[in-house]
Formats: sequence, C-alpha cells, structure tokens
Amino acid sequence: MGAVASAMARKGYVVTGTDANVYPPMSTFLESEGIQIFQGYNPANIPADTDLVVIGNAMSRGNIEVEAVLDTRLRYMSLPETMKEFFLWGKRNLVVTGTHGKTTTTSMLAWMLEANGQNPSFMIGGIARNLGRGGRFTDSDFCVLEGDEYDTSFFDKRSKFLHYLPEVVIINNIEMDHADIYANVDEIKLSFKRLLRVVPRNGVVFINADCPNCADVRQHAASELKMVKMVSVGLGEEADVRITDIEHRTDGCSFTLLASPAEEGGQPCPLHGERFDVPMIGDFNVRNAAMAACAAPFAGLSAGQIRAALGSFEGVARRQEVRGTVNGVTVVDDFAHHPTAISLAIEGLRQRYPKSRLWVLFEPRSNTTIRNLFQKELAESLSGADFAVIAPIENHKKLLPEQRLDEEQLLADIRAAGTEAYVGKNVDDIVAHVVTHVHPGDVLLVMSNGGFGGIHNKLLIGLAQ
Repeated sequence: MGAVASAMARKGYVVTGTDANVYPPMSTFLESEGIQIFQGYNPANIPADTDLVVIGNAMSRGNIEVEAVLDTRLRYMSLPETMKEFFLWGKRNLVVTGTHGKTTTTSMLAWMLEANGQNPSFMIGGIARNLGRGGRFTDSDFCVLEGDEYDTSFFDKRSKFLHYLPEVVIINNIEMDHADIYANVDEIKLSFKRLLRVVPRNGVVFINADCPNCADVRQHAASELKMVKMVSVGLGEEADVRITDIEHRTDGCSFTLLASPAEEGGQPCPLHGERFDVPMIGDFNVRNAAMAACAAPFAGLSAGQIRAALGSFEGVARRQEVRGTVNGVTVVDDFAHHPTAISLAIEGLRQRYPKSRLWVLFEPRSNTTIRNLFQKELAESLSGADFAVIAPIENHKKLLPEQRLDEEQLLADIRAAGTEAYVGKNVDDIVAHVVTHVHPGDVLLVMSNGGFGGIHNKLLIGLAQ
C-alpha cells in the first residue's frame, strides 16, 4: 500500500491514508513523500472530493471507513486492481512469488535492472536499500513486482498476484501460510496453478526444483499448459539450472550456476558455469540470488551485468538488518514470522556470528502464527537459538480457544529441546529480562511482521543504561 501510495502521489494525485498502527520504516518513508497518514479509522479522514479509495486487504466489513465508502457510493478499488489499471497494462511484468524470500528476490531483480540502466518500475513489500523506496513506476518497459498469494480484498478473494499480468514468474517456494484464508496447502497450490494460466507463450516460469509443492504445481503446468516454458532452479541434479559450489563467509556467499544446454533455439544458457557473489548470508539468500539471476537475462542482462549488480546489492530494510551494537551486544531486526523463515534466519546468523550466543525474540502476530497450526514447528524452529523469548499474543481473542497458539506449551517444548525460553508479559518486561541476562558478544535477533512495540530502540537504550 505504501509503495503504491507513493507512486500515485508521483503521478500527481493528492494522496492521504489511514492505518491502525503506523511505524517505521514505511511511516517515515511516506512522510518523506509528503503523504499524510491518519492513525485510527474515522470517516472524516476521507475527503469529500475523493476521486478513488484504494482499500487494502487488511480491511473488512464493519470498518467505519469501509462502511462510509460504501454508504456514500465512492469509487473504490483493491490495491492490485489499482496497480493493474494505472501501471501494469502493456508492461513486461516480472512477478516474484512464494512463501519466503519474495521481498529480497524482488529487490535483487529490480536492482539488477536498475544498476544496468533499465530504469524499471517496481513494487516491493519493503524498502530495498539500493532503491530507497518500495515502489516506483517509470516509462520503462519492465516492471518488477512482488506477487503475494494473499487474497486481494474483502470483495475479491482471489490472490493478489492474479492481477499482475505476468510475463515472467518466479516461484521461490510454496508452504502452508495465511491460515485465516487457506484451509490447507492444496488451496495455496491452486492459486499458483491459476497464476501460471495467465503466463503468455513467450513468457517463462522459474520454479524451485527442490520444493515438493512447487514440483506439484510444475507437473500440473506441464500437463495442462504445455505452451508455457518452465525452468526449474535448485540444488538437486534434476534441476534445469543447478546451484553448486556454495561458499559461506561471515560477510556473504558465493555460488556457481550449472545449466542444461537445451535452451530455446538450441542455445546454451547464458549463465552456465558463471560464478556469483552476494553480500548476504545463508543458503536461502543464495537461492534468492540464483532465482533473480536466472530471470535477469530475460530482461536482456548479461552474466557480467548480473554479477556486478549482485555484488553491490545492499539488502532490504528489516531483513537481517543490524539496528545497532551497544556494550558488545548486537540487535538484529528480521521480518521472519513463519517457522521455516525463522529457522533460516537463525541458520544465517549462525554463519555470520559463529562464536556468539544467539537470542531470538519472537512476536507471534501473523494470522498463522497466533494459531496452533504450527505449534510443534514453532517450537522446533525457535529451539535453534540459545535463548528464545516470546511476546504475548495481543489479538488472540478473535480466535476460538481450540485454535489459539498455546504459549505455555510452546515454552515447555522449547525448554525440552534444551533451549532456555521465556514468555514475556509485555515489551518492557521482555527488554528488562533480556538486558539483565545478556553478555557482551551476544546477538539479539528480533522477529516480527509488525513493529513489536518499538522493542529495537528500547533494547538499545536498555543496553546503554
């Protein structure tokens, strides 16, 4: 929403908006763009002469501003509809999808085009440091989009990415998520199968060769959509493009791509045998970089151009972002909120800080993690830390008791696995507990898909005191 709000403002529209909770980095970005954001919903926030109301998919019937829009017959659209109508028709759209890694992969791909003079449009669910913003729409033929499988709006229950007119699709991985709208992973796979139905014959799909759910989607496409070109990317020998010779360092990773020579027209893959370096840690970022690299030649980039752009990639805000080091203790922010993403984030920081004790401060906040759907998996992922600290669930009352994540059971399971664990009463209680028990050299990994009550700065202040 923030990225498109900025893009609409740059098209000359006067843009205002409302949110329940406003926090950085998006709040400060919107402020810098001159966009006024109201905190707390009120029909008075909507100007009487409004031309268009863009309703985010977090909104539902009963919201007082939504009801006011319907009552007054104002023109309204979903966010994806707005993008399609104002920005995407006629463009060569490269859409990055999957349960994990969308934001980073989209940022990498957009930067590859930007660094090589393509001036692409892009829409990313975060702030890429190289790009300085989450969204921009230009006169370029290319548009790089983060494609979310979440539903579009309260009035359109299709996945958002179905509106994005893709010419190129990247599917990083597929797992169960968004338990508030999907009953099981088969429903999620159905959305991805529908996405592939709108890829044109002259487009291409890059898909994770090592993910069983991706394999199912690919098999469906192979039987039902024979005209759509599919390229699998992964570690296994069966992959069309293999990721090999991965080297991990504390400051990044290197890898080589080996590709099947059977490319269209009998030409060898332009990335076969090429080695790349990415200044980010973890196997998951190697996969992200490999996916982005494979898609970039479709936009005309050479291996050398891709290599130079990857080497200068600066990452994404809130993805393993170091917020500060005080008295020898480092505070790292990460957006991870799915058990797999939590495990990967922990694995990455182990590689970056191999001699440090690792604390994980986790806020169960998403519609999936406040449920007991991943009760066991969350315990297993958090047990990868030396110390696990869990925030209380604030919005659990919207669930039935039998649906809720059992934090006491989570605590017991983590301790049974040999990891020290603590459930805080509130943010201040968590800060006090952590500051009392940390040692110089420790790393604090804060994970949430929200603001976590400003805990990052509170930790830094507490450590300084």
